[in-house]
Parts: sequence; C-alpha cells; structure tokens
Amino acid sequence: MNKATSDSTSGGKSALGLTCNIDQRGRKARMVMGASSIVLGVIMLVTNLMGDVPAPIGWIGGVLIVVGAFGVFEAMNGWCAVRAMGFKTKV
Repeated sequence: MNKATSDSTSGGKSALGLTCNIDQRGRKARMVMGASSIVLGVIMLVTNLMGDVPAPIGWIGGVLIVVGAFGVFEAMNGWCAVRAMGFKTKV
C-alpha cells in the first residue's frame, strides 16, 4: 500500500468501509475547507434570515453548509469522492 492510500489506524478502510485514498495533508485541507464553508454558510444564512441580504444569498449559504459538511465527512473518513472517481488531485 502506498502512503496516499494507507491509514495506520484502520488498515486502509474507514468506519463506513470506504477505502482511504488521501493522506493526513489531504484530510487537514478538506477539514479546513469544510469547516470554513460551514461557518461562511451559517453567516450568510443568518444575515438572510435577518433580512439584510436578498434571498439568493440564503440559498447559497445553505448550499455552502451542505458542501462543507461533505468536506468534513471526507476528512473524517480519509476518503475523497473526486479521487474515488479516478481523478488525480494535488492534495
């Protein structure tokens, strides 16, 4: 097993049975991006609910929350959907 697909804590499989395909650097990057998306999405959604910005901003905030949650999911499981489809990523 190469470094990008190995996970010393679970033998290469996540708790959900997904094959780990990113290393610690990739996990950290996805966690930071996911958490940042969630925070920004919540801010956008709250400002929309307060009536300070137009409705599309609220929808964009909701989408950011969902996308951020998926990024956190990828980070926690050490699995990348894009890599699983066969594409090469830098991180």
